[in-house]
Amino acid sequence: MEHAFTGFLPHVTGFFEQLAANNTKPWFEAHRHEFESYLMEPLKALVCDLADAMLAIDPQVITIPAVDKTISRIYRDTRFSRNKAPYKTCLWVSFKRLSKEWKDAPCFFFEITADSYRYGMGFYGASRETMDKLRRFIDTKPVEFRKIAACLGKQTVFELEGDLYRRPLNPGLAEDLQQWHQRKNVYLVCNREADARLFSPELRRELEEGFIRLAPLYHLLWRVRGG
Repeated sequence: MEHAFTGFLPHVTGFFEQLAANNTKPWFEAHRHEFESYLMEPLKALVCDLADAMLAIDPQVITIPAVDKTISRIYRDTRFSRNKAPYKTCLWVSFKRLSKEWKDAPCFFFEITADSYRYGMGFYGASRETMDKLRRFIDTKPVEFRKIAACLGKQTVFELEGDLYRRPLNPGLAEDLQQWHQRKNVYLVCNREADARLFSPELRRELEEGFIRLAPLYHLLWRVRGG
């Protein structure tokens, strides 16, 4: 990229709000230049600036700064949805390996909406088989799992999320292991309201540091999944 990431323009939040209120092709085409300036250009720059760090974590991840490579489409798939609004009111970046089963593969992500942003690592939608493999690892190698999960330390940036089963599948597990073991899906995420960091080059540094922190758990998820 010709220019490094310098942060999103403050106008980006207003663009999303206006798009939500005028979610039509004529409006979008009339404001396409804003979409390119407020979203696509900074997202491409962000991907480029993060590429070296992401390849150091995993040389197999895709770091091409393009739609359908690392950047999501703005267009919604409305074929099977009652909501026929043609455009998404959020965009995201994902660093993942090339895989047909991408929903069941761990990846790093960053997402921006009208009033918030979030970033982290995990599965978009882990299969029961993959989660069972993670549970077996926790059951049989709790010491090793704790050692890997220690990368989270006492940090308060990332929270563990993912739907839970109503009842523990292994009631005898300690609480720190249970919070992982009982999940139907798993991902670590930092949720923030739109703040000064979003409009600053410091966002790139924060994402890079966060992704590096999560790298040991990323490699564990690939290890248990197989690949």
